[in-house]
Amino acid sequence: MVAMSGGVDSSVAALLLLEQGHDVTGVTLKLWDGPSDTGCCSVADVDDARRVASQLGIDYHVANMADEFTAHVVEPYVDAHRLGHTPNPCIECNRHLKFGSLLAMMDRLGFEALATGHHARIRSRENRVDLIRGVDHAKDQSYVLSMLSEEQLRQISLPVGEMTKAEVRQLALDRGLRTSMKPDSQDVCFIQSGPGRRGFLEERSQITPGEIIDAQSGEVVGAVDALELVTLGQRQGLGIDAEGVKRVAVRVDIAAKRVEVTTPERSLISELPLFDETFNWVHGPPQAESTRVIAQLRAHADPIICTLQGSRLIFDQPINPVAPGQTAAFYDVDDADAVLGSAIVAL
Repeated sequence: MVAMSGGVDSSVAALLLLEQGHDVTGVTLKLWDGPSDTGCCSVADVDDARRVASQLGIDYHVANMADEFTAHVVEPYVDAHRLGHTPNPCIECNRHLKFGSLLAMMDRLGFEALATGHHARIRSRENRVDLIRGVDHAKDQSYVLSMLSEEQLRQISLPVGEMTKAEVRQLALDRGLRTSMKPDSQDVCFIQSGPGRRGFLEERSQITPGEIIDAQSGEVVGAVDALELVTLGQRQGLGIDAEGVKRVAVRVDIAAKRVEVTTPERSLISELPLFDETFNWVHGPPQAESTRVIAQLRAHADPIICTLQGSRLIFDQPINPVAPGQTAAFYDVDDADAVLGSAIVAL
């Protein structure tokens, strides 16, 4: 079973498996019942996936998982913003839908494996299966797969992980696939580009105006009209200080209707708390209470060597703030491309 999003990567994943002699069936998840013009939820994306499947001569189905998507992705996304957090809906979609419900469907229908177009690799050795960064580090998606377990990895195939994005596009072009030059999706799929995040949240939740407070002096230095749209580390829209430097958000307090700001230098953090209940380990937790890891704190952020101590990341050098609700992925210091696991950032 190949999860086909309507993009070039999953199209080529299906092509490669077919050319390797596998019996391939394409499946597109219908996730969002509302209007969409971006990402992998639009009508055009379903149409592209269907036409590629027709080009390849493989069976193709659409699986309606809209209710599950609303319950596990959309509603938690709105709830997180109510708390002043900044969630990562793509990771939660992977956790609950693409590698949760879809794996269960795969097993129920008798397929041997689930393939996707993610740029990451699965390495098998000595009865151990690892999740590894994709060959094309600029397009690597191991971060958004860091919620997978070893048991899940044993059921998954990632055919394009050994290729660069340029190679994927060239192969699609050579084979005449309609998605060969389709741009990568960049946005949250269920949010329309017009109304944007604010319009989406306003339809489903109260938007709270608030004061901008200088964290050192306690002085009111401005205002925002939507605290739910402010994220830790944000510099845009918060004004400048007396020296002409953009202020940085370091605390969002929805209940108190305020966002605290400071200078970039004072905003730096030396440690980061993680929610205990959100830890996922590919091969089980480390034996030691204190472990050196490579942390990646956003999808394409630079990896940082640091210490995982209990449920806190301790950094050798201070870093910019990271918003609660984001995911911290952990990589092996001795095998820098290998994912150890992940957890969600707390307050």
